[in-house]
Amino acid sequence: MTAPTARNVPALLQRLREESFSGTVRVFGHPGGTIHLRDGLVGAIETPGAPGVTSALLASGRIGDEEWLAACAAEPDADRLGGHLVAAGLIGAAELDVVRTAAVFDGAFAMALSPPGEREVGEREPALVVEQGVEPRRLTEETARRMALLSRLWGPPGELARIRPAAVADAGSGRAHGRLAPRQRDVLAVANGRRTPRDLAFSLGRGLFAVMLDLARLEALGLVRRESGAGAAGRPSTAPRALAPDTSTITASGAAALPKRRPGSGLPGRTPGRVPGQKGRGG
Repeated sequence: MTAPTARNVPALLQRLREESFSGTVRVFGHPGGTIHLRDGLVGAIETPGAPGVTSALLASGRIGDEEWLAACAAEPDADRLGGHLVAAGLIGAAELDVVRTAAVFDGAFAMALSPPGEREVGEREPALVVEQGVEPRRLTEETARRMALLSRLWGPPGELARIRPAAVADAGSGRAHGRLAPRQRDVLAVANGRRTPRDLAFSLGRGLFAVMLDLARLEALGLVRRESGAGAAGRPSTAPRALAPDTSTITASGAAALPKRRPGSGLPGRTPGRVPGQKGRGG
């Protein structure tokens, strides 16, 4: 099914909101992704550009790999998997909703870092959706805010997304390091000049925007240096690329753009192929 005529992804989502549409909006491109809608509200976004719900739950240690596999086997329907996780005592309902909501906003931000490609509206697919859903207009506004904030602190967010930051030799000592929050020390510990911000996000199980924000602040403190291009010895990005698109985007100019996903991809909040327990972590 092709997408209805609309000047951009935000406009398309707003139109589908007015129609109380339930289904998917796929956006092709790099990274591209899939936006899951329920009654016109954005319930989930899947994109290879940022960790999804599954990566956030597993890489952060909130849920163990074996527990996740058992839960997926007991409840294979992604739409009901969240309720099963809560009922099994693996995570609290409020915490799970926070993780799912954060993944929606982070997926939209990740997709906004590059111009979107063609878009397509499709049938409803199972996904670990946010219970209440997110208004498309709110998603667009928040993505634009994040882009503007990083632009002020660092420069073009799209460029920041391509660097491979490396901790400076003496980053582990000094007064500046002593003022860092634990999450910033975690970023510093894995910034080795070979990983992009996306790789770091997958490795830590944190949102891409949060990692990029910390990197901007760490550079301002002189604790990381920029490595652009292919990185050390031409080594490519180490985070897996075959992830199911997360689905919501806003372009670097502040206009929301949404990722598109190819048919057959997407485990509950995961990457294409729906392989329970397969983690999208950075190297």
